Amino acid sequence: MIDVNQLRKGTNFTVDGEIYKVLNYHHNKTGRGGAVIRTSVRNLRTGSINDMTFNSGDRVQDIHIETTVVEYLYTDGEFLTFMDIETYEQPQMRQDLFGDDFAYLKENMQLKLLSYESEIIDYELPTTVEHEITEAEMAVAGDTATGATKKVITETGLQVTVPLFVEVGDVIRVDTRDGSYITRV
Repeated sequence: MIDVNQLRKGTNFTVDGEIYKVLNYHHNKTGRGGAVIRTSVRNLRTGSINDMTFNSGDRVQDIHIETTVVEYLYTDGEFLTFMDIETYEQPQMRQDLFGDDFAYLKENMQLKLLSYESEIIDYELPTTVEHEITEAEMAVAGDTATGATKKVITETGLQVTVPLFVEVGDVIRVDTRDGSYITRV
């Protein structure tokens, strides 16, 4: 058990059998009375984001999340199949749990799966990925005062805004945290 005053961004805990990850934490001390801790948390089983409020001195059950490095193998349309690079086991996750992040996945790409009591509850993508451009808008550099950009589509269907000099067939590096173009490889 940990005191709610020790909750910080990224802390995992469980309340009433549900597993939560702290997204935001705010400690509010009024002039009178006890402090109130307001948190924004994500339920790691359902993916929903909720606000939780605790009184100072409350306690929650902290948990240990196990991290496993896996390699993405394939999707069958409903489930994504991975391979543990140490034990060669092949865990699966529902594709809808990845949401828009599915577009970052390429075959043989390594990422981390997070599990609690043998239940896979979350994932961590690498910070950057490299993708080949398959479609690009035609763009002409005109009289622009600032850096002109265009939209491209990568081999996985990911849409990225890039500078005008990037063409079909180029390989680009993309930041998975916000989907932004970093550089041409």
